[in-house]
Amino acid sequence: MDAEAMVNVIRSRGMHDAALLSALRAVPRKHFVPKALRDYAYNDYPLSIGLGQTISQPYMVALMTARLEVSPGEKVLEIGTGSGYQTAILAELGLEVYTVEVLPELHAQARERLTALGYEKIHFRLGDGYQGWPEHALYAGIIVTAAPRQIPPPLLAQLAEGGNMIIPTGPPGRHQILWKVMRVSGEIKKIRLGDVAFVPLVHSNTSTSNERLPD
Repeated sequence: MDAEAMVNVIRSRGMHDAALLSALRAVPRKHFVPKALRDYAYNDYPLSIGLGQTISQPYMVALMTARLEVSPGEKVLEIGTGSGYQTAILAELGLEVYTVEVLPELHAQARERLTALGYEKIHFRLGDGYQGWPEHALYAGIIVTAAPRQIPPPLLAQLAEGGNMIIPTGPPGRHQILWKVMRVSGEIKKIRLGDVAFVPLVHSNTSTSNERLPD
């Protein structure tokens, strides 16, 4: 399967946003998976990237990105850089991306990979995603690619008025819920998007560092 076949599968499942489908075509997913798995890179299921982490199923990436409902130029916080694939999709859509990863090896690999691919307007933090990145709040969108037990209060505090957060919650396994969380007139509202299975959100006291791709 190649990128076009992947996009056709995603379109067949109800995703028709032209900008999103164009971004999915443009980002070379094969560069975000281990070399041994590149033949499977465009198949519609998650793949291991090591360290107990995964690159999400293409359809799930598309769904979460679509439900974020943000516009080019807006500021988005991503919790869980992982391989950097979701990060690249957001950057491809013209967003200013602030991404946080707790695992030093994945943080370094994603930064190197995204730099090599020429992506800009991406800011990196090595640290505890549970705490978000308050120095750059508020965010028009927050996307969380691993599951905490409950929605972290620091992330709620960093969501702008009118903003959306897409986040899975629940214990490890197949009993998690994907939520769209909205701040409307100062109040938090939630919509259940469906049942999902994500790796747990690692919550630690890792020290943080900030980096930005060069202009």
